[in-house]
Amino acid sequence: MTQKMMVAGIAVAALLGAAVTGGASAQSYPVKSIRLVVPYPPGGGADLLARPIAQALTEKWGQSVIVDNRGGATGMIGTDIVVKSPADGYTLLMASSAEVALNVAVYSKMSYDPERDLAPVTQVAASPLVLVVHPSLPARNVKEFIALAKKRPGEIGYATAGAGSPHHIAGEWMKLLAKIDIIHVPYKGGGPQLIDLLGGHVDSGFLVLPVVAPYLKTGKLRALAVTSLERSPAIPDVPTLDESGLHGLDVTQWWGVFMPAGTPRDIIAKLHAEITDIIKQPNVRALMTELGAEPVGSSPEQFGDFVRAEIAKFRNVARQANIRVN
Repeated sequence: MTQKMMVAGIAVAALLGAAVTGGASAQSYPVKSIRLVVPYPPGGGADLLARPIAQALTEKWGQSVIVDNRGGATGMIGTDIVVKSPADGYTLLMASSAEVALNVAVYSKMSYDPERDLAPVTQVAASPLVLVVHPSLPARNVKEFIALAKKRPGEIGYATAGAGSPHHIAGEWMKLLAKIDIIHVPYKGGGPQLIDLLGGHVDSGFLVLPVVAPYLKTGKLRALAVTSLERSPAIPDVPTLDESGLHGLDVTQWWGVFMPAGTPRDIIAKLHAEITDIIKQPNVRALMTELGAEPVGSSPEQFGDFVRAEIAKFRNVARQANIRVN
C-alpha cells in the first residue's frame, strides 16, 4: 500500500469514526446531569413551569435535571449564563417573553442577541395580562376607562411590574391606540405593584392572570380586559382589548425552552419530543390551568418564527411609543 493510500484510508476512517461518535452521543444523550436555568427567583411563572418539566425529564432519563434560579436584570443575567455555556445539550433555559423578545426592543444595550445566540426548542405555555382597576375608579369597561382618561388627562396612573416589562409595553400601546394620557407607575416587581393596587394608591394596572385572579373573585379589583387577541378560558367573561376597540393590541406573557446556539439539531429534536410529551401530561396541564396559562408545544421552527415575529412587533411598538431603558 502506498503512503497516499494509507493517508486516504486514515482520513476516511477518521470521518467514519466522527460520524459514528456524533450519532452515538445524540442517541445516548444525556450521559450526565443537566442544568435548567430559570432567569427569575423561585415562585414565578417560569419557575413553576420549569420544575415539573425538570422532574419528569429526571425520571425519564435517569439523569438529574437541576433547576438553577438566576434572577436579575429582567431575566438577562440568567439568559446570559446560558448563552455563554457550551452548546452540548447540558444547559437549558426556561425563558419568558421579556428576556427573549421584549428586552431587545427596549434596552439600549444587551450582552446577547436572542436571535443569534439562542436555539429555540419549544414554546411551553402562554398567558395574557389583565387590565384591572381599583373599585373606586368609576370605569366598568374599557370604553368607560378611555372616556374617563380623556376627561382627566395626566391624572390616572397605571401600575406595572417595571420599566420595559410586558406590562409597560401593554400600557404604552394602549395609550397610543386610545389616544389617552395616563401615567406609567413602575414597581420593582409584581408584589409591590399588587399591594398598591389593592390599597387604591394607584388607579389601574396590568397584572399576570395567576396573581390577579383571586382578587377578581372577591371584588377587590375589577378586570376590564385581557391583552391577548382571544379571551382567556380562565376568565371567559372578560373581553380582550382588541375587541374593546384597541384593534391589534396583543401582549401575551409566554414561556419557552431554549439552548445555546450551535447545540446539535438531533439533541434539540430529542429534547423537544420529551418536553412536548410532558406538556400533555394531566398534572402539568392542570398546573398550567392554575396559572391561567394555555399549553403550546410548538416545533423548534415554529417557535423560532414566533420569536422573530414577537421581536419585530415589540420593536415597532417601542419605537412608536418611544420606550427605551438604559
